[in-house]
Amino acid sequence: MAYTDDAVKAKLSSLNESQESIVQVSQWIMFHRRHADRTCAIWLERMRETTVNKRLTLIYLANEVVQQSKARKKEDFLIAFSPLIAEATATAYKGATNDVQEKIRRTVEVWNQRRIFDKDIQAAVEARIIELDKSRSGKKSGLLGGSLFSGGSGSSAPSELQPLIPLQSAVLKSTATSNPASSTATAEYEKLTDPGKPAPAPPVHAARLSALLKSLSSAESAVAESIKTRQDLVNGLETLLATNRTALNNDKIQLDTIQERRDIAERKKREIEDAIMRGVSTSEIPSPAIDGDSRYTNGRATTSSLEPERPNVEELTPPPTEFFTPINSPKFEGRELPSAAENHHIDAENNDQASYQHQRTELPPPTIPSTSFQSAVPPPRLPDPRIGYPTGGIPAKKRKLDAEFDGFGEGEDAMAGLDDDVAELLRAESGGMV
Repeated sequence: MAYTDDAVKAKLSSLNESQESIVQVSQWIMFHRRHADRTCAIWLERMRETTVNKRLTLIYLANEVVQQSKARKKEDFLIAFSPLIAEATATAYKGATNDVQEKIRRTVEVWNQRRIFDKDIQAAVEARIIELDKSRSGKKSGLLGGSLFSGGSGSSAPSELQPLIPLQSAVLKSTATSNPASSTATAEYEKLTDPGKPAPAPPVHAARLSALLKSLSSAESAVAESIKTRQDLVNGLETLLATNRTALNNDKIQLDTIQERRDIAERKKREIEDAIMRGVSTSEIPSPAIDGDSRYTNGRATTSSLEPERPNVEELTPPPTEFFTPINSPKFEGRELPSAAENHHIDAENNDQASYQHQRTELPPPTIPSTSFQSAVPPPRLPDPRIGYPTGGIPAKKRKLDAEFDGFGEGEDAMAGLDDDVAELLRAESGGMV
């Protein structure tokens, strides 16, 4: 059968609820997919004109066509049905029995699950059904439990979004009305102004122009209403956006305050841990973030205020010389102590003198008369004149002996009364001084 408007209307009139009838008509329609726009327009007209019971069958037909087109990746009917499906579904849903409405709702839910239409078209279909449910007293949406309509009511949305829900519903409703009107007016205009087609007779041409003007006027009103509702939605969104921007700035300020307090708490924790390691009492540590405390600058504790004060320690000084000097020892006045080299030389001479004294102890003691004691004793070895003594260079013990034996043995020979060999040995040891 060739494609004509009458042929399409005849196919739609012969349609029934059986699966076989729906499949046959859908295959014929899809075979003529080049005329998808015209077929969908006739389908919408039939939806408006037919009875309530017949509308469910037309919904099933559209469901079969769009699902087969989606499966075969043929977008002709999906594009053609998109601007019309919301109005057609609302027309079939309105005034139907609860059983028919339930079947239509199940069909719309299948569209949502299988992503048959775009999100905007699907949302428009759901919004029209929800609006019709609200207009009926005692009717609750979401009877399927967990279906796409269960969250459609405004009660589940946050309170901040409640004012936007009616605005969004109005936009979806106006869009569902303006898109079909605009598509129809555009199609009629292109058909009437096509230069490839011969111009009809003037009376017919005038009648068609009158119908075109009426369609354009309806499309203009629908698009203007869509613009108005969308502008209201934009204003509501801008108000919500401004409110959230203010809240965002407050949150940023609060975040900065919390971070600063966290830094102060971390510093305090480290100070307490350091104090525990040093054995300092926690009460001795100053508390940070005290307003007006000069020890803190911009909430930061200075280093000097956190460290304990240093104890006063007596400087290390050598003990006085008297500490190492025996009691009643002669004092040095105005004489410098010998250097290290001089001390070494003195030590060597003292060692020689000690060796000499050791050799003398091995000799038998001579027998010296009491009258010649002073002359028989060799003169003591004087200390090095470089060291000297504080009082005339003579030790205190030597001065005491001189005082006790002053004048003893003067004018007598010290060797008198000694054997010649002993006297000779003593003279040789004393270097001829006796």
